[in-house]
Order: sequence, then structure tokens, then C-alpha cells
Amino acid sequence: MAGGGGSAGPVVPFTGGLEPEGDYDGLLFADGAFDEVTADRGRFLDCTFGNVSFGGSSLRKCRLVDVTIGDTRFVATDLAETTWQDCVMAGCALAGVQAYSASLARVTFRDCKLDSVNFRTGTLTDVAFENCLLRDVDFGSARLRRVSFAGCTLAGADFTKVTCVDVDLRGAELGITAGYESLRGATIDSVQLVALAPRLAQHLGITVAD
Repeated sequence: MAGGGGSAGPVVPFTGGLEPEGDYDGLLFADGAFDEVTADRGRFLDCTFGNVSFGGSSLRKCRLVDVTIGDTRFVATDLAETTWQDCVMAGCALAGVQAYSASLARVTFRDCKLDSVNFRTGTLTDVAFENCLLRDVDFGSARLRRVSFAGCTLAGADFTKVTCVDVDLRGAELGITAGYESLRGATIDSVQLVALAPRLAQHLGITVAD
């Protein structure tokens, strides 16, 4: 479903600092800290990030194409209105991240932990979450098309006013706290249906009595 990043792989180690509206092409960002930096509207093409941290940084409206990100930490990072295309994020931790109105196409999150990440009003197309923990993640009013959650745990996920098209929730542990009416267009398995039944009945005002 989702694409991978980096066609030929970066060959040039990056040195220096990130700046607003910077162009970064074919670079390797490794074992570094980019905390409290402002790099809004930057463009990253065919780059790789490994063991990097972004704490309290702003990458608003950045564009990332063919980018691979591994073992990287995003804490209180501003990723609002970013554009992601053909990217892979593996083994990463995201906490308190603002990613509202972001556009993600052919992106894979693999073995990641997402804690209090805000995807509100975003557009996710051909996105795969694989074996991820999503805790208190907010998809409110987002548009999800061909998005899957295989092997994931959703704890406190908010689907309020989400638009789902070909969303595959099978194989995930569903801890959805709001937005059950927005699951139209999603696919779940029979085990998930049994687990969701009490909350669905409560949401619909159905009283179950034997």
C-alpha cells in the first residue's frame, strides 16, 4: 500500500544547522540533535534520518519526498501543514506532535510510538501503520483513504468527523473513544465487532437487556 523512501539513498553526511526554506537533497542526517530549531517550509528530497531528535522544533509546511526516518524522536514538534510523499518512518517516537492539516501519501509508519499526535483535518492516502502504538491520537475531521492499521494498538483514538474510504482496521486493537459514526467505510473483523458492540450500542442509544 504505502511506498518506501529513498530511491538511491543519500551519500552526503549533513553538517551544519537547519534553516527556514532550506533545500536538502540526498543527505544523511545521523546521530544528531535538531532541538528548538525553526526550519519551516524546508524541502527534503531523498534524505535519510537516523537516531536524530527534534525537540520543540518547528518544521511547519515542510515537504518531504522519498525520505526514510529511523529511530528518531519528535517531541513537541510542529509538523503542521507538512507534505509527505513516499516516506518511511521506522522505530520512531512522536509525542505531543502537531501534524494538523498535513498531507501524507504513500507513507509507512513501522514499529512507531505515537503519543498525543494531532492529525486533525489532515489527508492520509495510502498510509500504513504497522505494529504501532497510537495513544491519544486525534484524527478529527481528517480524510483517510486506503489507510491500514495492521498489528497496531489504538488507545484513546479520536475519529470524530473522520471521512473513511477503504480504511482497514483488521488486526488492530481498537481503543476508540469518539467518532464511531465516522467508521462508515472502514473494515473490521468479527472479533473487533464483538469488542466494539457495547460502545456502538451506547452511541446509538440502544439498551441491551436480557
